[in-house]
Amino acid sequence: MAKLKLTKNEQKKQKDSLKMFQRYLPTLMLKKQQLQAEIRTVDIRVKKLRAEKDALTGGFKKWIAVFGEEAFTPDILRIARIVTGEGNIAGVAIPLFEGVDFETAQYDLAQKPLWLDFAVENMKKVLLVDLETRTLEEQQKRLQKELRTTSQRVNLFEKIKIPEAKTNIKKISVYLGDQQTAAVVRGKISKRGMEKA
Repeated sequence: MAKLKLTKNEQKKQKDSLKMFQRYLPTLMLKKQQLQAEIRTVDIRVKKLRAEKDALTGGFKKWIAVFGEEAFTPDILRIARIVTGEGNIAGVAIPLFEGVDFETAQYDLAQKPLWLDFAVENMKKVLLVDLETRTLEEQQKRLQKELRTTSQRVNLFEKIKIPEAKTNIKKISVYLGDQQTAAVVRGKISKRGMEKA
């Protein structure tokens, strides 16, 4: 850290810095609260989606044996396109899940078993939930990174910069007060000396 100059200019600089820190601190605290609330909201949504996926896969357990049959092949259902967008929460760019376009292979209904349509629809639901969960997890990751940075800034301002500026202002004020008092005393001494002479 640079040595503190005990001058009026430095005192003004320290006062300006203190004002700036005190002006930005509430904004940073508000951003921190907003990020925390958003992370909680995303976390709740992720838990709901995981529960929904567990319920869907639980329903699949009854059907899982038939997936081994040759009627269900991996090329029956394919993801053509994942539709995402960009959002902004408290200055953080986040991905938004908007949907999925699936391609279903054409198959002869007379040749394939009855359960195949049901299986394809349920696979679509599971994939949809899974992709939305991944997008929300990415949102969560970005929000948590920004929360960490914002928390560090709040702590820096609250615990280091504001107290440091106050201490510096006090030191400079005491020094300048002492210098002023010493100047007055020197002036009186020289005045008395001149009067005697």
